[in-house]
Amino acid sequence: MSGATSPSYRERNSTADRALDILLMFTDAQLVVSGSAVAERLGVARSTAYRYLQSLVSSRFLEEAPGGGFRLGLRVMEIARLARRSYGLSEIALPAMTALAADVHETVLLTRRTGELVVCVDLAEAGTRAVRISYERGSTLPLNAGASALVLLAWLPEEQARQLLESADLHQFTSATLTNVDILMQRLDHIRRAGYSVTRGELDPEVLGIAAPVRDERQQVIAAVSIAALASRVFPEAEAEFARKVRETAQEISSRMISVTG
Repeated sequence: MSGATSPSYRERNSTADRALDILLMFTDAQLVVSGSAVAERLGVARSTAYRYLQSLVSSRFLEEAPGGGFRLGLRVMEIARLARRSYGLSEIALPAMTALAADVHETVLLTRRTGELVVCVDLAEAGTRAVRISYERGSTLPLNAGASALVLLAWLPEEQARQLLESADLHQFTSATLTNVDILMQRLDHIRRAGYSVTRGELDPEVLGIAAPVRDERQQVIAAVSIAALASRVFPEAEAEFARKVRETAQEISSRMISVTG
């Protein structure tokens, strides 16, 4: 979904770069890293390196190793578990997504939320009519804009959804983007009652998004499946039909998930 967006939400910053550099120091041959090794790797003073390390420890990406130095923490294992589930979900969802993309002649996305970002897990494109979107597998989307993001928030406990929105940096991507938390919470309530989300030009000016929730065996919303189309060629009648098909596809993926994991 190309278009004018805030230049900052996808850009990496130096703090994130350095945190990733630290995490990438770990290999099969190096399971523990020292503060001095981190300082040398980053080219910073040891005191600066320790500030980065303590930040990663506080967020559980690292922990202090018994013999000194630092090792990977429990949060990394949690993310690895989610990654494994995502790959399984992608394999289960892709046939239904491909069928939907061919049916509506538009791009279909599968997304999941991680913290304040929404991640594109997989996509299916229909060819000639599909919107040429800039996202690829692994691309991130903001929390407050787009049909998928709103669906992934809508079925969270209200307090958790509000806390996420209040702590996030909510960017204004277009004139239609919502950044007021109270209004967003009202929007989430409407989506929950409708069973799906529709957005027009909220992340990209000319793009329509229609998304529905994918559930696991416990009926928890774990992902969203969505159609991305040029708004100008989707009339109200087609929008309602697209919404029905997206919901059916989401239900089909959910049923397959339950049959595999149940």
